[in-house]
Parts: sequence; C-alpha cells; structure tokens
Amino acid sequence: MKKLEPLWDFLVITIATALVSIAVFFFMIPSNVSVGSVAALAMVLANFVPLSVATLTMIMNVALLILGFLLIGKEFGIKTVYTATLMPTLMGVLEVLFPNNQSLTNDQTLDVICYCVLVALAQAILFIRNASSGGLDIVGKIMNKYLHMEFGKAVGLVGMAVALSAAFVYDAKTVALSVLGTYFNGLVVDHFIFGTTIKKRVCIISQKEEEMLQFILHELHSGATTYHAYGAYSETKRTEINTIVDKNEYQKLMNFIRKTDPDAFVTVYAVNEMMYKPKVIK
Repeated sequence: MKKLEPLWDFLVITIATALVSIAVFFFMIPSNVSVGSVAALAMVLANFVPLSVATLTMIMNVALLILGFLLIGKEFGIKTVYTATLMPTLMGVLEVLFPNNQSLTNDQTLDVICYCVLVALAQAILFIRNASSGGLDIVGKIMNKYLHMEFGKAVGLVGMAVALSAAFVYDAKTVALSVLGTYFNGLVVDHFIFGTTIKKRVCIISQKEEEMLQFILHELHSGATTYHAYGAYSETKRTEINTIVDKNEYQKLMNFIRKTDPDAFVTVYAVNEMMYKPKVIK
C-alpha cells in the first residue's frame, strides 16, 4: 500500500491542477477578469504580446522557478515544478480543443464566483498534499526572504498588483471585479483549508474531573493534559483538564459537560495547526 502512496499523491495533485486549468480557461479568460495569479497576468500581457495565455503562463512559471532556485534554493521540490508546468500544458490542450471558448454563464460576476470556488478548492487540495501551483507563491517566498515580509501578505500584495494591472486593458467594472475576486479567492481558500481542519482546545475545571477524564480518554478516544491550578480569589487548588477535539468530538464533549457538571468552568480556543511526533512503541 505504501508503494502506491506517491502515485496516489501525484494523481490527486494532477486532478487539483486540472481544476485550476479548467477554472482559468472556462471562467477567468472568457470574462477578462484578472484575479491575482500568473495566468491572470498572462491574460493582460496577451493583449500586447502575440502569444497565447497558456504559452505566456508557461514562460513566466518556468522563469519564476529558475529565479526561485537561484534566490531561495531547492525548497520547491518536484511537486511545485510538476504543477507549475502541468497547468499551462493543460491550458494549451484546452486551447486546441476549444478554440472559440466563450463564457459558460454569460455573466462576468458569476464567472468570477465560479472561478474563485474552483481554484480555492484546488489550492486547498494542493496545500493538504504539501504542494502549490508555483507562480505567485514563488514571488511571495522571495519577498519573504529578502524583504522580510510575511508570506501571506506578500502573495496578497502581488495578487492585488496583478488584479490592478487589468486597468491597462479592461474597463472599470472588470478591474473592480478583479480586485474583489482576488480578495474573495483568499477568503474561500482559507475556508477550504482551515474550515475543514480546525480543531478546538477545550479547558475544563470541574468538581467531577475524573469523570471528565474518563469520558475524554475512553469515549472520545482523545488525549488530555492536566495542570494544577490555584484559584486566586478562593485560594483553592484545582485541576485543569486540556484536550483538543474535532467538531464532532467537541459537540459530544460539551453535551457531556452540561449533563455531568453544569457548574463546570470551560474555555474554548480555536486550533488551526498542531505539530507533534507520535511515540513509537517497540
């Protein structure tokens, strides 16, 4: 089974990259909306250079990969190289298959919404698979290293600059939709990435701490950490139970707390990421 994991990994990455290519070709290009990406910049440049969007995207992606290797080093790996070259290749195939491509919705705003949802879903899949579509991500990493700018802000800034470049060739409505689409795309990406993986850290102080622990360990099959706490006002020694649970476990835990000890003191925090090394039992 482990031998098939790399093959499955690249199959999923290929599907995600195909989604990006489809979104660009069928929604962004026909609507002329330049939602911040290398393909969007290629759309603008195609008005001044006698090359197709797919060709310009390939040229810029390869140039950015080379620049990234020179300025940052070999951080990108085979996955980024693969996606950065696969996407314009698939777009080139679509250009041959559909030479007279037109908007599927006949509405510029709907095109932007469809594009953002498809691309955000694909980017979330790539993120989970520890890959990226290259392009502006490489620019963001370069700015992060040399300008000491946060990666997310760097990518957002470059994306907005690309969106604003639509002003050179398109009308005011298209420019506005490009800027709004770039912002909206970032929000949807965050939803797909963090909305499905976010967990809750629940901190419990209860008179029935042993029952709480037993429920967490044996009913939820989750881990827990206990801390000794000291009430400053009551001067009472208590035990605080900390556990991290997913959405379903959280609901079960809260129902159990309300039923078992309605007077329990509970605080809840959102957890976006966890790092741990599982203990190997020999």
